[in-house]
Amino acid sequence: MQRLTFSHECTNKHELNQFGIRAISCYSWQDELCREKAFIIQSMFRFKICFALIPLIFFSNCSKGKKSDSTLFEKGVPVGQVDDRLHEASGLVESIANPKHLWTLNDSGNPAEVFLIDQTAKIKLVCKLAGIDNRDFEDIAIGAGSDSSKNYVYVADIGDNLTRYKVKLIYRFEEPTIGVEKEVVISAFDTLQITLPDGVRDSETLMIEPVTKDLYLISKLEDSVRVYHTPYPFKKGIIIPEFVATIPYFKIVAGSFSTTGDEVLLKDYENVFYWNNTAHVAPAKLFRQKPSILPYVRERQGESIAWARDGSGYYTLSEKVDGVEGKLLFYKRR
Repeated sequence: MQRLTFSHECTNKHELNQFGIRAISCYSWQDELCREKAFIIQSMFRFKICFALIPLIFFSNCSKGKKSDSTLFEKGVPVGQVDDRLHEASGLVESIANPKHLWTLNDSGNPAEVFLIDQTAKIKLVCKLAGIDNRDFEDIAIGAGSDSSKNYVYVADIGDNLTRYKVKLIYRFEEPTIGVEKEVVISAFDTLQITLPDGVRDSETLMIEPVTKDLYLISKLEDSVRVYHTPYPFKKGIIIPEFVATIPYFKIVAGSFSTTGDEVLLKDYENVFYWNNTAHVAPAKLFRQKPSILPYVRERQGESIAWARDGSGYYTLSEKVDGVEGKLLFYKRR
């Protein structure tokens, strides 16, 4: 559940920004309305927004995403339906140790588990993290860790809808491989503790740049989201990442670097944004450039995106909503 934020510039944010992209999306307000009504009305009092806007906010249809560029990738095709156990999928990354498989997880209110699924979304392995709670798992990534020659799974407990947690937690363990056991307990893992330099913020996007091995976090609910950078190797104790950019998007819920770092994806609830980065521009500068808008089959609650490691396309994964199971979709490169 996400809390909407308003500023005195709010009425302008429903127009196209400098990239021609709607900066505010209202997709899934229907699912969130019960918790949001009081907050929105309180915001109206605070910023003296005309009460005539209340019907517009509560009953208007949501705006469509910007027209996509279909010359790069084909329309998404469902390749599998997600098992009911994975009903609140949030985060996705293709495995290195288990080719043609993907790691994902459930968000808040679920056990501290990580799932390995195949390319038809069938669960092949469940990793239970011992001794911790799933405060609000929101994303997952793969990158280097304490041993730079090995690959590690990063579980991002970074969601904070009510902005209560000063410290974000990222759990890191060596990537396991599929064996005889269908469920394993992970008791050996590191815990990265991250405190943002500019206050407590909700976030759902964790990315690890494959060339530099650096870590990037992106906030979610600001009118223009914030990008934070932590260089590899990551120190022990409290990590304070550098705030490196503000970019003109709202409700960024997932992101992914390609295997080579030459291409980058971000997504909100309506759009998939794409940057070609063969010039290897620093992400903080890259995200200020105008992206292409890629094909996206809109999901009721889609908070996951991942490149295929062979570069053949990208995946999205959605949650179960109103009894309808989530689906794994693949968008093939043309």
